[in-house]
Amino acid sequence: MHSFDVCECGAPLRRIDRPTPQPQGSEVLLKVLASGVCHSDIHIWEGYYDLGGGKRLQLLERGIKLPLTMGHENVGEVVAVGPEAEGVKVGDVRLAHPWMGCGECPVCRRGDENLCLRPRNLGVFSNGGYATHLLVPHPRYLFEIGDIPPVQAAPLACSGITTYGALKKVGERLLREEPVVVIGAGGLGLMGLALNKAMGGRGVIAVDIDPVKREAALAAGALAAIDGGAADAVDQIKAATGGGAWAVIDLVGSSSTARLGVDSLVKGGKLIIVGLFGGDITVSTPFFPMRAMTIQGSYVGSLTEMRELLDLVRRTGAPPIPIRTRRLEEVNAALEDLRNGRVVGRVVLTPAA
Repeated sequence: MHSFDVCECGAPLRRIDRPTPQPQGSEVLLKVLASGVCHSDIHIWEGYYDLGGGKRLQLLERGIKLPLTMGHENVGEVVAVGPEAEGVKVGDVRLAHPWMGCGECPVCRRGDENLCLRPRNLGVFSNGGYATHLLVPHPRYLFEIGDIPPVQAAPLACSGITTYGALKKVGERLLREEPVVVIGAGGLGLMGLALNKAMGGRGVIAVDIDPVKREAALAAGALAAIDGGAADAVDQIKAATGGGAWAVIDLVGSSSTARLGVDSLVKGGKLIIVGLFGGDITVSTPFFPMRAMTIQGSYVGSLTEMRELLDLVRRTGAPPIPIRTRRLEEVNAALEDLRNGRVVGRVVLTPAA
């Protein structure tokens, strides 16, 4: 097998050839059919997260070790199973849930492995799908995708589950009754727009500084598309929401977008921060009680939410987001395009092509 690994932060990924692993115990070996390229990979590749104020969280401080095969949005064909792997067989095509914990702590036992303090996330803390083969530790992380093509199913493992988890935090009633403001109309934003519709939401007001992405959001059915860099962006959002947003989902997570989200909230509103762009904000503490304001983080999704998401997609169809496929050997070009804002929708690598 071969993979393309981060061997030095910021440097091009290198091809590494190694023996194809043989699954042991409950492990399952997949031949990778599709692996999505996610903006989180840019942060891992660069080696740090911007904490604002000149501070950085370094990759090694998170327990990530090099060389690392990135790629956490994966669909593959089962080609070998360990002697203790039950419920899957050779030839099955499965989506791999990447947000894995230790499997033993109370958090994991209640199903929230994505919140485990000892994460083993595919493509982050263990090798992922920028490779011809992927080893998954247990069949519980493998999900049937039915008739959904692998390149459409792969983004559900992060783009899908991340936006689904954030939309659930809005609350079912608010989702039905009020428009949701989504900051960032890239791959996650368009996925969130599609899932909002599938979940019976009233609609999405998209916010992005890129006119191309705003046009993509409108074409995908957004109620409105607002330039987040405009001097009157807050006023535009308040006008579009009828006085202020009850829910803002920030898929960028920069200082400016978080500030925009806070300033756009109606009294009693909620800002849900998802993006990892980096930065910081200062919020006067009296405003929390005076405006009954909530600022909440949302980190990917649980195994239960992955099941819910796939059930939703089976009922309503695959989210119609733009997807461009590229060969695994083009991974460095794909990462550069994503970093430089040249991607609308999602890029999915096809190692088996």
